[in-house]
Amino acid sequence: MTVSEIGVAYRNPRRATDAQVAAFQGRGVATVHEAMGRRGLMKPYMRPVYHGAQVVGPALTVLLQPGDNWMMHVAAELIKPGDIVVAAITADCPSGYFGDLLATSFKARGAKALIIDAGVRDSASYESMDFPVWSKYVCAQGTVKSTLGSVNVPVVCAGVLVNPGDVVLADDDGVVVVPVDLADETAAAAKKRDESETGKRAQFADGVLGLDMYSMREGLAKAGLRYVD
Repeated sequence: MTVSEIGVAYRNPRRATDAQVAAFQGRGVATVHEAMGRRGLMKPYMRPVYHGAQVVGPALTVLLQPGDNWMMHVAAELIKPGDIVVAAITADCPSGYFGDLLATSFKARGAKALIIDAGVRDSASYESMDFPVWSKYVCAQGTVKSTLGSVNVPVVCAGVLVNPGDVVLADDDGVVVVPVDLADETAAAAKKRDESETGKRAQFADGVLGLDMYSMREGLAKAGLRYVD
């Protein structure tokens, strides 16, 4: 992020296509993370405010200043239906940047969810609103509106670089980001992984051990494992 990019709101960044997003529908965060070579996973402190939600969509990115949510209102104007808003802060600050009023606005504009590396409040409202939120903190303290950030610029959110338009998936396991340029190959790899796991799940249900399915016994013996009766 450079100084010249502060105070900029891009209206039409490159975005994953509807087909690319649809290819990830129903895939779990863990599966996609593994399929992409164990990359793109946000830090595990990013937790859902309520459980059971699963979303996928292109990222609309927001860069916020500490204790200031001004740019969230700019972001609301630029949301396209299906977007997942991904908000990063220039320095750690747990304040509640987002509440039920902004959630109402975001949902009306077509946003699917919010991912924010900071705090939110009114947390009891989101489940009844059917608006999923993943955040670092829940905090009642509010924010001001006085310092510019940016919208639809590259941000680092919870340790992951997110470009506007990247594919974002979130569920109870966390949040993973798939760069647009890797979307097609990652979706194909995730589908293959899911199909493989379906077969393995059936074998496990029949009582097959992972020791035999994955041919672990020889390696364990070489490593010195001994069974003692």
